Amino acid sequence: MYLKRLELLGFKSFAPKTTLDFPGGIAGIVGPNGSGKSNVIDAIRWILGEREAKHLRGGKAGDLIFAGTPKRPRMGMAQVAITFDNSSGFFPVDFNEVTIIRRIDRDGTSKYFMNKAEVRLKDIIDFFAKVRLGTRGLSIINQGSSDLFVRATPQERRAMIEEILGLRQYQLKKHEAERKLKNTNINIEKVRAMIEEIAPHLRFLKRQTSKWEKLSDIEKELRECEDIFFANKLKEIQDGLRKFDPEIKRIDSEISGKQKELNDLRSALDKVESGQPKQKNQMSEARKKRDALLQERSRIELEVGKLDAKIEFLHSVAASENLDLRSGELLALLGEVKEAVSGLLQEQDLGKVHEELRVLLSKIAGMTDASSKKKEEISDLKNAKDALMQKLQPIREELERLAKVEESSADELEQFNKEFREAFDKVEKKKDEISKLDSEKNRVLFEVERFNLRRQDLEMQLSQVGRNIQEFEELANPPVGGPPPVEDLPALERRILKLRSEVAGIGDIDQALLQEAKDTEERHNFLAGQLEDLEKAFQDLEQLIKELEDKIHTGFTDSLKKINDEFDKFFNLMFGGGKAKMFLEKPVVKEAPSEEMEAEIKEHQKEMEEDELSKQLGIEIDLSLPRKRIHGLDMLSGGEKSLVSIAALFALISVSPPPFLVLDEVDAALDEKNTKRFADIVRNFSKKTQFIIVTHNRATMEAADVLYGVTMEEDGVSKVLSLKLD
Repeated sequence: MYLKRLELLGFKSFAPKTTLDFPGGIAGIVGPNGSGKSNVIDAIRWILGEREAKHLRGGKAGDLIFAGTPKRPRMGMAQVAITFDNSSGFFPVDFNEVTIIRRIDRDGTSKYFMNKAEVRLKDIIDFFAKVRLGTRGLSIINQGSSDLFVRATPQERRAMIEEILGLRQYQLKKHEAERKLKNTNINIEKVRAMIEEIAPHLRFLKRQTSKWEKLSDIEKELRECEDIFFANKLKEIQDGLRKFDPEIKRIDSEISGKQKELNDLRSALDKVESGQPKQKNQMSEARKKRDALLQERSRIELEVGKLDAKIEFLHSVAASENLDLRSGELLALLGEVKEAVSGLLQEQDLGKVHEELRVLLSKIAGMTDASSKKKEEISDLKNAKDALMQKLQPIREELERLAKVEESSADELEQFNKEFREAFDKVEKKKDEISKLDSEKNRVLFEVERFNLRRQDLEMQLSQVGRNIQEFEELANPPVGGPPPVEDLPALERRILKLRSEVAGIGDIDQALLQEAKDTEERHNFLAGQLEDLEKAFQDLEQLIKELEDKIHTGFTDSLKKINDEFDKFFNLMFGGGKAKMFLEKPVVKEAPSEEMEAEIKEHQKEMEEDELSKQLGIEIDLSLPRKRIHGLDMLSGGEKSLVSIAALFALISVSPPPFLVLDEVDAALDEKNTKRFADIVRNFSKKTQFIIVTHNRATMEAADVLYGVTMEEDGVSKVLSLKLD
């Protein structure tokens, strides 16, 4: 595994896309001050998961994005991509090449990608922790931090060692487990508090509902008895209904056959009827005509009767009028004539005589005219009667003729009627047979209806006790066998009535209280289960933390001796003699220990190293320089501190070589001799570890396999030039 490629886009001074290919071994980055060399190192630190802007030489996250120059506009985002060759399977992923991308926008939105799949920053940090890479150790040493290991606190030194030993992944898991343990403990306390809160109320509810516990047993027995009783009743009804099915089918079959026979007989009847003689039609027409003639004769005879009555009436009126004329009117008229004639005898005027005579003649004529009119009316009526009698004569003759036609057709129709009556009787007989079958079927259906009524009655009984008949369908007709047989159903029914009486005697149940008791108990059981799960999770987390601490402690203590051996060797090499050792710091004692306490501390010093407290202690450095009586770090010069840090760095990578190291002007504080030593050591370690070094030193440049020159263009943008060295 080695760092294959680094791509920068919009990151700090690298505005356009810039690619740096690393073939392995040692890659040197050179250039004048301010050209942007250290921005390459910041990009690597950032892509490895650095979150603090101050560690990237910036005030805020937006400072990582190219800010623009008078000749070039600012950019809206910064992106860094780092690619590793994983053909050896060093990274715990199934890819031959792994590319990590980190991107940030002006609005502060950050995104992370692993082989184009979006991931979280936590995933990136955990991923690099598994391969001994990180931002807090010695994998990356920034400019001016060549003495980082010396300046660091004992706890920071320990963290650096743990990271380069690959123990940081366990520390991250431990910290995550401790966080979960703390939250779990808080949740345990909350759950316990809730359980303690509802426990008294639950006890109270149980006391209140205890009197109904018996009710549950009674209701259970009642339900079992009802199941058996009603299942048997339903089975009895269903069996009764089923036994009528064959009989109904038989009757339906017979009716179907009889109906077919009836249809055949009706066809025969229709055939007989279609062959009736023509005389029937003639006779029918004669009868119709006779009926019409009889109606006409009756009408004429009625008219004749009316005329006779009128004539007789007029004769009686005329006789009466003649009698009156001879008596009253006639005498009056004679008196008037007598007077008129007497007067005319004395009248000399002939004209008046004539006039008076005309008047008398007129009156006499009037009396005689009325009698004549009556006679004329009677004569007219007699004429009308004679005319009607003339019409009546041909009608009587036609009626006599039609009577003869009917008599002649009667014999022929008699034979037809006999045949028709026989066919008709057969049809009626078959109808009677079908009617009898229908009656028989109705009798059966009546019995079926009686069983259906029993079923309805059963349904009503069940509804009254809050059950429905569907519940008993399967009980009455199980896949195998039947419902449990009962020898004495009335006794079982009496038992059901007794159980119902006992239920009623207990009284009404406060369903709200029961529901509250049930809900409270469920809540209590749920919380108890949650508490059990949390306590188990707490124990599991404690066990996990202990295992992680043991793994960290074992890995750390086992490696510390090897590191000290290498540290002493490289210290001797860098300083030309002397000794150096790393050790766990002693616990702080606030008061000066007494002689007895000091002896006790020394006696248990070894045990304390194995104790859990020792696992949290930092790393101190004890050293002695050749030709100097210096044992403390504070008395070292800047160059000496850098040499001690470099010796510690090489000691660490000797024991646990990381995939690569990034060093930014680590050799700046070294003299020419020590720089030569530094370059030789780097060249030897480059066989196992890849180095990316920012340097101004010629000796370090000579050790590099490839050089990248970084320059600053007039537009304020960094540009990279590469040179491969043979």
